[in-house]
Amino acid sequence: MRFTMIATYIVIIVATLVLMNIYVVVSLGESLYDSEKVNMYAQANIIAETVSEVWGNDDSATAAKKFEPFVEGTLAGTKVRGVVTNTSYNVMYDTNTESRLAGKVFMRDVLNRALKGEQADATTDYVNDMKILSVAVPIYSNNSIVGGVYLAKSVNAIEATTSSTSTRLMVFSILIVIIIGMLSLGMSYIILSPLRQFRSVASDISKGDFSKRIKIKGRSEIAQMGETLNYMCDELELLEEKRRKFVSDASHELKTPMAGIKLICDSLVSAENLDPEMVKEFLGDMSDEVDRLTRIVDRLLVLTRLDAGGGSLKLEETDIKMLVEHVVKKLTPIATAKDMVISVNYRSAEYPPILLDYDKMYEALYNIVDNAVKYSPEGGFVQIDVSADSNYLTIKIEDNGPGIPEAERDRIFERFYRLDDSRARDTGGTGLGLAITREAVLMHNGTIDVENASEVGSVFTIRLPYKVKPQTDREGLI
Repeated sequence: MRFTMIATYIVIIVATLVLMNIYVVVSLGESLYDSEKVNMYAQANIIAETVSEVWGNDDSATAAKKFEPFVEGTLAGTKVRGVVTNTSYNVMYDTNTESRLAGKVFMRDVLNRALKGEQADATTDYVNDMKILSVAVPIYSNNSIVGGVYLAKSVNAIEATTSSTSTRLMVFSILIVIIIGMLSLGMSYIILSPLRQFRSVASDISKGDFSKRIKIKGRSEIAQMGETLNYMCDELELLEEKRRKFVSDASHELKTPMAGIKLICDSLVSAENLDPEMVKEFLGDMSDEVDRLTRIVDRLLVLTRLDAGGGSLKLEETDIKMLVEHVVKKLTPIATAKDMVISVNYRSAEYPPILLDYDKMYEALYNIVDNAVKYSPEGGFVQIDVSADSNYLTIKIEDNGPGIPEAERDRIFERFYRLDDSRARDTGGTGLGLAITREAVLMHNGTIDVENASEVGSVFTIRLPYKVKPQTDREGLI
């Protein structure tokens, strides 16, 4: 990637410099040529005006003697050759005496155009690498063209200037490319060094090592990427820890009833002349262990569906009083067996229907009330309080059980967590009921809290919004 970045920078810079050099050299050449043309046209027109005044209607060699000094003075020191002709292209005067063109015919395209009334110019290349810029203007006398002025000058100096400028720009461009290439190489190391670290950490994460972190320097976009990756590592590490704990807890919970079943089976196999009543008792114990195993598996399947998104809400308008009465009716026989009373306090005579997934909220409410009945002493009570305002429905479940220590309140919603393992197993608990309850409430974008009652027992509070926006960004526990 580093070399790709450097090559990209260099290609862009080279293309830019080439275009810039071409533009500068072409513009410089055009500017020098235009400046030279303007000067030569000015000289030619001055000569034409003077010749017109001196010449008059006399186009003899004697007339040429009259303007010869002026032409020589105008072109002195300019390295410009000047030729004056009449309309028959006969040379009246030539500053280049060595050519001996006086009195001879001198034909040039620009001169032909000048004798037709134009101010003409042309650039001509010769075989000896000589480049000539020539201009020609007409000579007027009494509003008639009586001749022409032809000026010519070598422009090799302009070509040399543009060539020299092009060479210098090329050398300068090469130096710029080298400097920028070196700077790009250094910058690529600075920019890509964190990316190499990102790649290393990502590689470790892909291998299951979530302990790696990016060293953050500064507040640049790359630093922010590093913070995001570190946050992802923290979440993955926490998720992995919870997954391992879940696997360990699930294995332990499944192993316990399986071990009981195995022990009963071994006892039956090894025993001789078993009493039918004893066999019946063994089989009853085995059935209890199977029931417990079934409860654990069923609860695990529920949580798995919730985690996998299979717990999508099937919302329907629900009468909350009907839902609460359904739960109370289901658990009343268990409470009666413990000489307990489940009472419901409705703060309002009627409640507006609320959008709920009936089955999930029934399961959530059932789990809390079921725990309240199981862990409250005989002769105790369970109080359900239902209230509502314009935005939320609130359900409180209070019992007079042993309560929950403050340090344990955040953990009771973890999977397989129990305050008292032995008592939980005696009551048939799996340690998954409150985890399922929490997931169901969060899916309804609600909240669930727990606190101890004023004297004894616990109070669970569920708040559900009337306008449900299902919460999809829940904290996974597996």
